[in-house]
Amino acid sequence: MQTLLDVILPVFLVIGFGYVAVWRGLFPVSGIDGVMKFTQNFAIPCLLFQAIARLDLSASFDPRLMISFYTGATICFALGIFGARVLFKRDWEDCIAIGFCCLFSNSVLLGLPISERAYGTDALAGNFAIIAFHAPFCYGLGITVMEIARNQGQSRAVLARSVLRAMFRNALVIAILLGFFVNLSGLVIPSVVDDALSLIVRAALPAALFALGGVLIQYKPEGDMKAIAMVCAIALLVHPALVWTFGTTLNLPQDAFRSGVLTAAMAPGFNAYIFANMYGRARRVAATSVLIATASSILSVWFWLSVLG
Repeated sequence: MQTLLDVILPVFLVIGFGYVAVWRGLFPVSGIDGVMKFTQNFAIPCLLFQAIARLDLSASFDPRLMISFYTGATICFALGIFGARVLFKRDWEDCIAIGFCCLFSNSVLLGLPISERAYGTDALAGNFAIIAFHAPFCYGLGITVMEIARNQGQSRAVLARSVLRAMFRNALVIAILLGFFVNLSGLVIPSVVDDALSLIVRAALPAALFALGGVLIQYKPEGDMKAIAMVCAIALLVHPALVWTFGTTLNLPQDAFRSGVLTAAMAPGFNAYIFANMYGRARRVAATSVLIATASSILSVWFWLSVLG
């Protein structure tokens, strides 16, 4: 119970403030859109750039963590696709959008603040290692599979251009790549620039959580509830269970193990809806899955924190 009060509820209260503020007309939807654009296009990219630029790559990038997390994510992507196809008879493009909901955990808006509150800032190296590859991996996999389904018979060169163009329009991917460039090149960020980045970064997670609440109220729970239940089960239970299994088998160190399991236990990120909207497929399933899974993750995250100890 103390874990619920100390770690989980403060994060979800900030989301709740955003939800209630829009619901009661205290904050306009257009304002929420502006806050979301600020966080997704500026504040969170600054956070990721600064974190990766400072990251001790040799200490943080444990291949066992990457294998555990991303093997689990890929299996969940496949389960979502074939579950939607076999159980609900959706067409392949809808299935891929639904599978993407099972693939893309909310590693930044939920994973970072909950992990930080649970285990402290010093335990976030594994989170940042996962996040560094998260958007490139998930978008790369999702876009590639979707483009193959949409463009049967298209040349590999055209397909590759479609995938790369979609990926490199993403501010998170650009920020991650720039962070790696600074880190690997040994460039030193001028102190005045670093201080300015730190000011923006301090606003990133609180503003993003508030905006997430304001966004969630725009999507009402409706229809396709069996498909949505499948997404929630895979995202909140199957993915962290797979990471637990792989991490135990590979003998992951405790901090990395916690980061992997807890990040996998997060609800589908808003990027799941962005992906569905980008292709105009299964948008209602994606939006409602984000809403219901985010609410449900109060209990599921509590469970995983309890078993992680």
